[in-house]
Formats: sequence, C-alpha cells, structure tokens
Amino acid sequence: MAKYIVPIFILSILLIALIKKVPLYDSFTVGVREALRLVFNIFPYIAAIFICMELLTISGLSEILSSWMAPVFRFVGIPSELSKLMILRPLSGNGSIAILSEIYMLNGVDSYIGRCASVIVGCSETIFYISALYFSTSSIKRLRYAIPVAIISMIVGAIIGCLVCKIM
Repeated sequence: MAKYIVPIFILSILLIALIKKVPLYDSFTVGVREALRLVFNIFPYIAAIFICMELLTISGLSEILSSWMAPVFRFVGIPSELSKLMILRPLSGNGSIAILSEIYMLNGVDSYIGRCASVIVGCSETIFYISALYFSTSSIKRLRYAIPVAIISMIVGAIIGCLVCKIM
C-alpha cells in the first residue's frame, strides 16, 4: 500500500487542479523558475559551509579540537569517544554519519557508546548548514543568539541523551 501513496497524492493534486481549472503547465514552470532562483541565491552560502567543513577535516583541526574537548565532554557525561562526533555534527550531516558508522564498527551498535552516538545524531542538527541555508534566504542578516543557543541546546540534549542511555 505504501508504494501507492506518492502516485495517489500526485494524481489527486492533478485532479484538484483540473477541477479548479488551474493552468498546470504554467504553474509548474513558475514553480521551477522560483526554485532555480532560490538555488542560485543560496548556493554561495552552502558552498562556503562545505568548503569550511572540508578544510576543518583535511587540516586535522577537527582531530585537535576533539582531543582537546574529550575531557570536557567526559566531565559532563558524554563519552570521550564521541568528541569527534560532537565537533563535526553541527557542521556536516554526512561526516557525522561516517563517524557514527565508525563508532558502530569499533564499539557495536548496542553498546553504551553506540546508543549515545545514535541519540546524538538523531536529536541534533547540522546547525551551521541550516543557519546558512535559512538565514541566506531571509531578511534577517544578524544572527545574534541563534547559533550559540542552537549549540548549547545540542550539547544539553547530548548530555541528557547520554544520561538516559546510561540509565536504560
């Protein structure tokens, strides 16, 4: 049944548009034009985030930061093996999934560290990517407290998530 949901949804939209006499092709081309304009507007911001993330990884700075932050994370209840994940998660979704896979291979999926890593990846977001994407298309240009609050929320969520994993 699930494989029929998308075709039924598309057909129902087309049927409603035909009933309301909406010019389908014209509406489609207007939507594509607006989508392309949006892509051209946000591309420089996304490219900058990807370049910075790649430079952080290639330069070895992420390794240095994770080794510096490991004792701090351990102190607040996050296993030190997850420090690299905590550093890269706000920057890169794909990079954090690769680190998660590595954690699974080293520690196991059902281990305490594996469960904590799963919770961290599942309950956090790529803060800098999302901020670059959303704020580049809005009229808000001063981020003020958006990024610090998001990072603090991610850390508090990780601490609470690791605490819950320890209890369970």
